[in-house]
Amino acid sequence: MPLDDLPDWLPAWCLDHLGGEPADVLFRLQQMSMVFGLRLADGREVVVKTRADDGRAVSCVAAQARLAERGFACARPLTPVVGVGSLAVHAEEFRPGGEVLDGDSPDVAVRYAEVFAQLMAELADVTVAPPLPNPRWVRWDHTDSGVWPAIEFLDARDQSAVPAYVADTADRARGRILAASLPCVLGHADFEAQNLRWHGREVWAVHDWDSLAWQPEAALVGAASGAFASAGPPTLAPIESSEAFLVAYQDIRGRLFTAVEREIAWAASLWPAAHNARWEALHGDIPVSGNALRAQAAERLRRANA
Repeated sequence: MPLDDLPDWLPAWCLDHLGGEPADVLFRLQQMSMVFGLRLADGREVVVKTRADDGRAVSCVAAQARLAERGFACARPLTPVVGVGSLAVHAEEFRPGGEVLDGDSPDVAVRYAEVFAQLMAELADVTVAPPLPNPRWVRWDHTDSGVWPAIEFLDARDQSAVPAYVADTADRARGRILAASLPCVLGHADFEAQNLRWHGREVWAVHDWDSLAWQPEAALVGAASGAFASAGPPTLAPIESSEAFLVAYQDIRGRLFTAVEREIAWAASLWPAAHNARWEALHGDIPVSGNALRAQAAERLRRANA
């Protein structure tokens, strides 16, 4: 990407907040946010992240900074969140390298659970304003009418394309989680293979701190147990691997979930997959999550007592 194609405000922002203007563009990524990897004029390499300012970013970046200060495997924020028009912007260190850990076996699940348990233990000591609303793919706690949270660009599509079993699964899983009324904690809500990098058996970086959420611990762990293996199109891990994840997490944290918490974890494992299956159907994509959900929903709902 040529320097001339950077947003007009970005060079001056870098000068003001980082002490140097961009000299080279290392990469640009765009999904829910726009991310620029930049080499500054003094040779420093940084990452600047911009996203629509929905009020979540300040808490997410503050929590990320606390974990980085403690030596957790994540990029260290270099600036606080700064408002630029309707955008929330911050910069962090560039932490390249590492490999994606592929696979969805129980053994791989345990490795991911170990990292998630460490992450959740670190976040337990972090106090920030709850980063609400929660990310849309785990927003079973919405107060909108109907099963799904209001998401304008999805709601505008033909909902008849969504298979009935997807909406039914989401409805039953959501109802079970809400009925428990468990206390909320801070946790990572997009714990997918694509957002982690490894050096051998050691995790090198956990990315996507924009996706912190404020939900019951069991729900956050359950969602991660279903989503951890997603390295490309999102999917749902095998049931035995989610089971291994949940058992390992409890062992490492040194606390067994109650019967209700175990049920909530299984219910929450279904919601991201249902969201993703709905997305696939509305966009005409290959039903990767949809097929996994169809095959596993009944057993996961049974374990959830839903």
